[in-house]
Amino acid sequence: MPDYKALENQFQQILDSKRRPVAVAFRAEAPAAVEKFSGSEPAGCSFWRLAAEGRSFSTAPSDHYNCPVGSYTHNIPLPENRAQELPSILGTMTSLGYLKMEEVPGIPVLKETPGTILYAPLGDTAVDPDVVLFATTAGKLMLLEEAALRAGVLSQQPLLTRPTCMALPAALAHGMVTSAGCIGNRVYTSLGDGEMYAAIPGNALERVAQELETIAAANLALEQHHRGRQQQLSTA
Repeated sequence: MPDYKALENQFQQILDSKRRPVAVAFRAEAPAAVEKFSGSEPAGCSFWRLAAEGRSFSTAPSDHYNCPVGSYTHNIPLPENRAQELPSILGTMTSLGYLKMEEVPGIPVLKETPGTILYAPLGDTAVDPDVVLFATTAGKLMLLEEAALRAGVLSQQPLLTRPTCMALPAALAHGMVTSAGCIGNRVYTSLGDGEMYAAIPGNALERVAQELETIAAANLALEQHHRGRQQQLSTA
């Protein structure tokens, strides 16, 4: 298994993020040593916040029932007594003009229903993550995108919007994706107005980390170059 603590430190030094990157793993079963989540959260992305704050744990599909949209993107069927919650919230969203119903079939969804979903800060993950989530500013997201492009793992998907949780299946299917988030996610995770997400497939993480060093150094040199040109050529 890669040295995820070292990888986290490397990313954090360059991205200067206030939030720890979050490792997400979809498994049939959780390792016995991983704490099982207990309690209740309003959405699956609430678990991102807990992991970014330092907690490592596994969730059962039922822990995700409170968010019908998140359950949908994670291919988690709602129980019969709650099955109407998805069409209900979709109806609310469409009535507000937030979503068009014809958009729903195009939302990425996990191929299989996970038996458990594990969340942890990247450096503390007990298993190889399937996706790693980074919450960072636009300027740092630029570096991640350029590193992923250099590593050959940047998705051709456009900047994703709502729902934010579709970034996980999208990254698994297409490579690194970026997301502007959605209002629910920003409430449940306390994501700042100046922050956005990158979702990187776990099997591409080391390649992106390696190229990020090159990209960060190149950007620093180019910044100095462009500032010099600005001083020389700007007359207005």
